[in-house]
Amino acid sequence: MTKIRHLMPAGEAIFKDRYTTKAKDLLKPWRHGKHEEFGLVGLPLSKSSISHSGASFAPGAIRSAMQSYTNYSGETEAELSKPILDFGDLYMDPTDIIGNQQRLQEGLTDIYATGAAKNWIMLGGDHSVSYAAIKAFSETYKSVGIIQFDAHHDLRNTEDGGPTNGTPFRRLLEDKIIQGENLVQIGIRDFTNAKAYHNYAKENGVVVYTMADVHHSGVREILRQEVERLKQQVDVIYISLDMDVLDQAFAPGCPAIGPGGMDSYTLLDGIFLAATYHEVMAMDIVEIDPTIDVRNMTSRVAANAILQFMKGKI
Repeated sequence: MTKIRHLMPAGEAIFKDRYTTKAKDLLKPWRHGKHEEFGLVGLPLSKSSISHSGASFAPGAIRSAMQSYTNYSGETEAELSKPILDFGDLYMDPTDIIGNQQRLQEGLTDIYATGAAKNWIMLGGDHSVSYAAIKAFSETYKSVGIIQFDAHHDLRNTEDGGPTNGTPFRRLLEDKIIQGENLVQIGIRDFTNAKAYHNYAKENGVVVYTMADVHHSGVREILRQEVERLKQQVDVIYISLDMDVLDQAFAPGCPAIGPGGMDSYTLLDGIFLAATYHEVMAMDIVEIDPTIDVRNMTSRVAANAILQFMKGKI
């Protein structure tokens, strides 16, 4: 039998530094009975987006972008060594949007019930997936507070289009899954929302910080104040990260890009700080369309957000 020299399995013929561990290597397939600090699942739904979106491809793109990083934080001189149990992606029917949102809730309810992880990371998908993710989370962990990084309120009515990526927090409020005072929105951008939804937020006690507030007070001060307040009122805190909170210069792969948003360092620093609180136990990352991204810039920010979340738990 002829031996072929220098041949390696597909995808493994790459340069490897013996002293370097890539962040992607932390991803380990989940098996029954496994328990770790972190669990991850993909929620590849984007057909409920009110604008064109290929966000269903984002879970894979974000996982791949983790190859761009090592597991070592030079800032804290700490290594991320704990595996991330990767549950894979939940199945999405090609046409059944309402059914898909039900599948997300059912699948996540089962995943959370495994108790396989203490901290959860969900990769969307458009922002409609947050309704199912948070509803399932609340069934497992009871009262939930939410830190929402977003340019938009996502409090649109459901009569004009059903449950879309613009409605998740309206639905959570109307279904009494969360209370308004336990929803904190950070990074709401000028000329990006309707007056009716601004008023709806105020009327329902939602705590809103605009980008002007972020520039004036700083994201760290806002987060310290709000997490301290929330942890007196709820059992756990969930971060919902809509990547369009970032300025278009930092997130070209978002369907709803625009100027005047947050820079990537501010966002990543905020994710790290929030994660240092043990009450913060979950994060979803939504609204990345890899088909329009530039050199995977947006997916790389998302992958870094995962590492900052993990770093905060050391």
